Amino acid sequence: MNKLTGKVAVVTGGNSGIGLACAQAFAAEGARVVVVGRRQDAVDAAVATVGGDAMGFVGDVADLAMHDRLLAAVKARFGAIDIYVANAGTAILEPSDAVTVENYDRQFATNTRAVFFGVTKALPFMRDGGSVVLTSSIAGSKVLDNHAVYAGSKAAIEAFARSWALELKGRRIRVNVLSPGPVDTPILAKLGIGEAARPEFDRQMATAIPLGRLGLPEDLARAAVFLASDDSAFVTGVNLRVDGGMSLA
Repeated sequence: MNKLTGKVAVVTGGNSGIGLACAQAFAAEGARVVVVGRRQDAVDAAVATVGGDAMGFVGDVADLAMHDRLLAAVKARFGAIDIYVANAGTAILEPSDAVTVENYDRQFATNTRAVFFGVTKALPFMRDGGSVVLTSSIAGSKVLDNHAVYAGSKAAIEAFARSWALELKGRRIRVNVLSPGPVDTPILAKLGIGEAARPEFDRQMATAIPLGRLGLPEDLARAAVFLASDDSAFVTGVNLRVDGGMSLA
């Protein structure tokens, strides 16, 4: 245990779902965690859940000026960053002929532009030998219904990771991608899968996923700890699919 003792980890979208599970797992391994989210109440609740020396920061990653304020606050509190998890994202699932410019721009602003500038702005604050983890999706490489724009926004950050892995080799900063399959998080309800629809949805997922179940946030958090820690010291530029084998089906 204590694989991340002495490390400072920033997790965007860290107030719920996969991000919160990552923040909790990092803290359990000894890291000091910065939870970034859009709502004060959710961030406060997440910080209380993470515990320890956790810090909360409220802002929208799509607002590029927010990243400058975040990094200034992190520097003042902790001095530097060792781990940066670009996890915040949004999904609007609809057929391509229904996509509006507004919905297109919203997904690319949050899922792509915010990741690019969030990481590049963070790099001067990151210690050499650090780790960057980008949360993508199996939709970046597996065709799923109504995912065209979302998939494109996620595929782009996979390309960023490959480029950065080489660009940052001189600083020994590793850059990797974490690609979840379907995960049991609050986003399911936001996508219209309510309580009444869950039994049928779970049955469909059990059929589509070779390991026979939805992922759990903790499944992704364990993988994130691997990518953030020295357990993956010889791993960079990879896309780690944590999807129960769904991308193979």
